[in-house]
Parts: sequence; structure tokens; C-alpha cells
Amino acid sequence: MSDQEAAPDPKKSAGGRARAKALSPEDRSAIARRAAMAKHGMHKAIAEGAIIIGDIKIPCAVLDDGSNTRVLTQEGFLGAIGRAGKAKGGEGATVDGMPAFLRAGNLKPFISNDLIASTSPIEFVPLRGPGYQGRAFGYRASLLPAVCWVYQDALVAQKLLPSQTHIGKACRDFLKALTNYAIDDLVDRATGFEDIRKRKAIDEIIQRYVQKDAQKWVRMFDLDFYRHIFRLNGWPFNPETTARPGVIGHWTNDIYDRLAPGVTAELHSKVKRNARGKPTEKIGWYLTPEEGKPSLKALLEGVKLLMRQSKTWDEFKEKLDEYYPSFKDKQLSLPVGQGVFYLPKPKD
Repeated sequence: MSDQEAAPDPKKSAGGRARAKALSPEDRSAIARRAAMAKHGMHKAIAEGAIIIGDIKIPCAVLDDGSNTRVLTQEGFLGAIGRAGKAKGGEGATVDGMPAFLRAGNLKPFISNDLIASTSPIEFVPLRGPGYQGRAFGYRASLLPAVCWVYQDALVAQKLLPSQTHIGKACRDFLKALTNYAIDDLVDRATGFEDIRKRKAIDEIIQRYVQKDAQKWVRMFDLDFYRHIFRLNGWPFNPETTARPGVIGHWTNDIYDRLAPGVTAELHSKVKRNARGKPTEKIGWYLTPEEGKPSLKALLEGVKLLMRQSKTWDEFKEKLDEYYPSFKDKQLSLPVGQGVFYLPKPKD
């Protein structure tokens, strides 16, 4: 081991061994299977949940395949269209390209080629705890309403067999419940992926605005900014001194809060602090030159314009909130665990 290589933490290693011993052989086997499948390229779920419609529960997931494919588990899919029984893992298309639920000859006039191309089952690694088998099978969420329309159209055309009538009615009810909703949106709500997407969007903004290392730069909160603060509060202003009321620091942070969501907190996490926790750097030093600094400069120009148009501090604050709302109370947190989205059951 070279001098640069870090030695393993004995406490962490011991803790890992203790947790491993606490697992049953089945649990350890399931974890190993999931790890092996993930290693060999099988896509993993990054969010899971269930859509509830009356007594029907449709487990769903979002995958880490780059497109964030939304899937419904096979059993949930079959339950939604009224097909009873436990799904066989990976049961998909036959030689004619049709899954079991679309194989009946009387349905063929209502099935498009695009629909046939989307019926292949998807195998993925579920986001589960120990003890699960390690893999799951599902269909793209968008397939469910498409299949329901096949049965609905056949029902309206009175082409369903007696053994298919209950499936046609289940599909009709599902389409009624789905009114005003997109199936992918339902999956996002049920799994919590809707919040994850927003969090990712905020992270991308932060990456554009905040840089890793500090770089001192020309002062952007200039004397004109502070001169207006003193004027609007009726305080005497002396440009020769840097001594200012402590509250002005809070007001300066308030301007950063209006720059973009999550940026202020990220900037504060970057600055170095002394033993008493007091910052020894300015948070503006960590703004990126490409987008962070220009955006702050543009914001400050607008803020100073509102200052010049105001006669009192209260008047300025009212205008500031109207034109440049704060993002401070709009930070998002990641969902914890699995979610559930209840869809109103359609009325007969």
C-alpha cells in the first residue's frame, strides 16, 4: 500500500461484518443476486410506489436507464385489466409478437403495430430490502392505457367474448379513472420521482451557479447598494467606513435567496470558517463566472432600480417580493421510502 492510499477504517469494516452476520442466508443471497444483476447491466429502480384505484393496487417504479422509464409490475398490470392469477416472471410475447392478454384473435382488428412493438416485458432490479428475490418484471406504464383502449374499443364494437367482458369493463373503469391524468405522471407521484426530478433540476442550477473553489472577484454589492439601504431606513451614510449594522448581512443574504433555488445554502456550505464558526470568506467568491456572477449582477441592477423608485424600506421590500420572489422557503427534500398515489374510483 502506498503512502497515498488510505487504509480501511477498522470500525467501518467491523460494523459491516456485524451487519452481514445479522442477515439470514436468504437475505445475503438476495443481496448478492441484486448486486450481480446490477453489475451485468440490468437496470435498477430508483423510485418505487403504488397507484391505488379502489381495491386495485398497481405497484410501479422508475428505472435508472437514462430515460427514467416508468414501469408497472406484471401482476399490477394484469390486475388493472381484470386478469386474475399470479403473473409468470418474464412472460411476454410469443412467436407472433403478442403477450397473453392481447393474443385473442377477436382483438387483432383493434391492435396497432406500434402497440405490438411496446409489449415486451422489462426485467429490472427492484428497490427493495433484503429478502426479495432480486429481480422484477414489468411493462412500460404507457402500455396500460393503450391496452385498455383495445378492450374498450372491442367492448363498444361488441366484439368481446363472454370470457373477456369483465376485462373490457375493468379497462373501461381504468380509463375513466385516468381522465385528466397521464399514466407517467401517476407513476411519478406514486413513487416520489416527481420530487426527485425537481431536486435534480435544482442540483443542475446549483452546479451552474456555484463553483468548487473560491475566487476573489470585483465587489458587486457596491456603495450605491448600501447607500440606498441607509436612505430607505433613514440612517446617516458615511462612505468612508465599512462599519454597518449587523442586519445588513441578513439583507445581503436575502438578495442571494432570490437568485435561484438552493444556491444560498450551497454557497454557505462552501465558505471556510474560523474556530468560532464565523465565515472567513465571502459567499460570492464561489459563484461561477459563466452564470452565477452575471446572474447576480443582473439581479442587483434590478434591485437597485427598485430601491431608486422607493421612498421607504417597506415600500422597497413590497416591490422586491413582487418582482424577485425569494426561493428560501422553496427548498425540496427527497422522498423517503415508497409512496402511494390514490386515484379516485370511477362511478358507474
